[in-house]
Amino acid sequence: MEIIINVIDQNDNNPEFTKDPFLGSVAESSPINFEFMKVTAIDKDEPGSLNADIRYKLLTQDPEKPNANMFFVNPMSGAIQMNSDGLCREKIPKYTLVIQAADMEGRGLINTATAIITVTDINDNAPEFVQSSYTASVPENKADALVVKMAMTDGDEPHTPAWSTKYSIIEGNDGGFFSVSTGPSQLEGIITTVKGLDFEKTSQYTLLVTVENDAPFTTRLPTSTATVIVNVEDENEAPVFNPVEKVVTVPENRRVGADLIAYTATDPDTVKNQKVWYKAGNDPARWLSVNKKTGLIKVRSPMDRESLFVRGDRYQALILAIDNDDIPATGTGTLVIQLEDVNDYAPIIEERTIKICNKESQPVTLSVTDKDGPGFGAPFRAELQGESANNWTIRMNGTKTGIILTPKSSLEQNDYNVVLRVYDNRGLAQDNTVHATVCDCKGNDVQCTNRVVAGVGLPGNIITSLHLNGSFVFWG
Repeated sequence: MEIIINVIDQNDNNPEFTKDPFLGSVAESSPINFEFMKVTAIDKDEPGSLNADIRYKLLTQDPEKPNANMFFVNPMSGAIQMNSDGLCREKIPKYTLVIQAADMEGRGLINTATAIITVTDINDNAPEFVQSSYTASVPENKADALVVKMAMTDGDEPHTPAWSTKYSIIEGNDGGFFSVSTGPSQLEGIITTVKGLDFEKTSQYTLLVTVENDAPFTTRLPTSTATVIVNVEDENEAPVFNPVEKVVTVPENRRVGADLIAYTATDPDTVKNQKVWYKAGNDPARWLSVNKKTGLIKVRSPMDRESLFVRGDRYQALILAIDNDDIPATGTGTLVIQLEDVNDYAPIIEERTIKICNKESQPVTLSVTDKDGPGFGAPFRAELQGESANNWTIRMNGTKTGIILTPKSSLEQNDYNVVLRVYDNRGLAQDNTVHATVCDCKGNDVQCTNRVVAGVGLPGNIITSLHLNGSFVFWG
């Protein structure tokens, strides 16, 4: 026969916690009944029996602040939840609980474990200025100048968004002259100038600055403010020309001593009531004189539109305005003289020497130029002067910018001076001499192989000379 023996369970196993300690966290200011962690235990006795039926109980809380019953343990599930409000990380950052587990519905064998609860931070502390007011001084006309550094305090956990700060200027910065930023420590507001301040316009600014955290407040908190009074320090500023570049148009033949223009500057330092005097700075051609007291500019020496110092008919000179402060400041202005052309240059022939064959001579084109502008240049015309007309003929090319020179007949090989009077389109003329060497050759193949002595051509002979007793002897 089969005999079945049932072993009846005896309560011989204590409950065992699954870990020890249990670690958990809860945000400060968490509400009552908020469940945030759980402890668990097991029992090796018969499952489902009374021997394995576990109940949980909170034995101790350390510290017992702000009261001894801050937490509650659900006896059935082991869940830990808030039993009271008043958690504050800044005062008590951690709690240690001793939890009991007992079988037989809490009346049998027992065991204990520790639950360590960390109180996490929320942004429940507003940042505050160490000082409620600041006074600073800043020199005028200086951008990116440090105005003030404002220290802060914040009771939240360091180096978290609930602790780091950001700033705003809510009053007194209508012109956008200032900016505020967070310093490297994250608990410091730094005000700097965005652009230069003008003492003569505003000598003092009053700024109202607020601070808040990078993380939003979790409860309604008062906003801390500070007042910053910024005094602008007066600096000696250079006189200012208006306009910075002044253009005057005059003919290039304006007489020496004639007035050009009065070019003056104003001193921004109205409070100091300083005097300004003037002088020429960079006047490359030294054409100008400047009245020290009035800034009146006159012609000092003859001006020339065709000068190397003129670019595109414009001559530039730097004018200086200097105040009489102990440390003088100098302002600069540019005077641009637009020179109107006058017919002060006669045309010239570029080629001063030419060579030509005496047989079947080919015409030579002479280039004519004029330093004046187009209104006083081409079309040109020319006339042969004196004996030059006996041996040569001329005519203008199609553009009337060149002279075509041709021998009248076959000339002896020799050197000739051809004098031409050249006129511009307004009739201004001057005589030009072209040195023409006539060689014994033909057409365009210009070759001058024979020597010329005393202005006389000796074709076919090589002339040699010897100096004897103060006289020259020639033979060939």
